[in-house]
Amino acid sequence: MTTRITFKLDALQGSRILIVDDSEDERMLLATYLQNQGCRIYLARDGLDGMHKSLMIQPDMVLMDVRMPVCDGLTACRAMHNDPRTRDIPVIFLSAAVMPGERVQGLLAGAVDYVSKPFDFEEVRLRLAVHLRERSVVELERAGSSEAAAEVSNLDSILFQSARMHLLGSLAETPDLQRLACAVGTNRRRLNAAFRNCVGTTVFEYLREERMKEARRLLASTQLEIQVIAMEVGYTSGANFATAFKDRFGISPSRFRQVRAVRRQA
Repeated sequence: MTTRITFKLDALQGSRILIVDDSEDERMLLATYLQNQGCRIYLARDGLDGMHKSLMIQPDMVLMDVRMPVCDGLTACRAMHNDPRTRDIPVIFLSAAVMPGERVQGLLAGAVDYVSKPFDFEEVRLRLAVHLRERSVVELERAGSSEAAAEVSNLDSILFQSARMHLLGSLAETPDLQRLACAVGTNRRRLNAAFRNCVGTTVFEYLREERMKEARRLLASTQLEIQVIAMEVGYTSGANFATAFKDRFGISPSRFRQVRAVRRQA
């Protein structure tokens, strides 16, 4: 039996989103907006309820408040990340007061992103679209199915996968877009169009996100100096790297490490 992976150009349309929040008003506010974007919405009132519904529903994405009674978001996210049945479901945290330490704890617990309250709905839409498209790419790769890839043009899929291999093969190098396009047999405009169709971003937006993800992994799992990590992911200036990391995760690389070290010792 062939499993069909639906690779949507409009990532939100038809996506199954579980909203976990103890505030009924905020649950309904977010639910109404996302339903208007074509999402299928499920609701949970706390972390424990969210874990149970994630297991039953297997949503495409979970939007989870951090501070809740009965079971908080951090505890629920860790439990989901440690359960093979739910570990691949992306979790985006919702929080009205995201302190640096809390943000680090969330990332280490397995969350893929944060959205601050009160909601900026355009930010919610864009962050969901990026992570849902990314998950679709991973599922498509796992399926290895031409049927799965049919939702995106074959040329788009081939160009994206070929360029992605070049980019991830050496994050330390800043690619020239023209040379990258030539290497995969196309031109700059067509390559950017392929990336937009497959993951909703330009080549360099995709590369920047991959660099930040790798930087976060290296900071969390190695003792490499921050300047060395900066160079490993393509930044010649440690200051520029620190600025980019803080813009992406809301905390500096050094502070990320400090908070993580304290948490490990606790």
